[in-house]
Amino acid sequence: MKIPGPIIEARLNRRYKRFLADVTLSDGSEVIAHCPNTGSMLGCQPANARVILSVSDNPKRKLKYTWELVETAPGVWACINTARPNAQAREAIERGAVEELAGYAMCRSEVRYGSEKSRIDLHLSGHQCRADAWVEVKNVTLCKDGTGYFPDAVTSRGQKHLRELIAQAAAGARAVLLFVVNHSGIEVVKPADQIDPAYGKLLRQAQAAGVELLAYRAALSDEGEPELDLSLVGPVPVSLQP
Repeated sequence: MKIPGPIIEARLNRRYKRFLADVTLSDGSEVIAHCPNTGSMLGCQPANARVILSVSDNPKRKLKYTWELVETAPGVWACINTARPNAQAREAIERGAVEELAGYAMCRSEVRYGSEKSRIDLHLSGHQCRADAWVEVKNVTLCKDGTGYFPDAVTSRGQKHLRELIAQAAAGARAVLLFVVNHSGIEVVKPADQIDPAYGKLLRQAQAAGVELLAYRAALSDEGEPELDLSLVGPVPVSLQP
């Protein structure tokens, strides 16, 4: 999966009003870019960081530039565009790159389910010998000393999703939480107990109830220019140890 081009590099000045970022282009001009991330982006907006923008020529768009990647430390990249993880996950599953979810004939997005009126990110069906899989996708970009933490802010919505997955597992379906690791410095994924202890507690309950916890990393690098292939390329361990 590749980010649609053209792609350009810039420097981050500031993020504000959640959806806006002032950036400086290579020619020295300052422009406003769309920030496609409603979260806290903790650790993903260092001052004067290198950023990668996608560029749109759609005349109906208010902002021409979209912020895609940020360099959080020298040579370490994170994808902050939260519109990407579901597509990354689906593409990887459909090409058989997520071994645990291989063999399903059909993949549908945003399927209604659950007692709390949720929409599952991906519903997999048509496996010859396995139950349907209900897959919730979460984006992981908060990194400290090689550990990726989720969530990066208190998330009542994320807690609701865990309750729904627990119910699916109890009903005999496969319930899967798939962490898309969109930070090249992350080597293991853990719950962010220091940020949202209620989520961490519920995540452990979910695993005990049969919810499968998976994590796969995206292909991010900066060999010359950042590699903008966001394909999921391999598993990352998930640890529930404090």
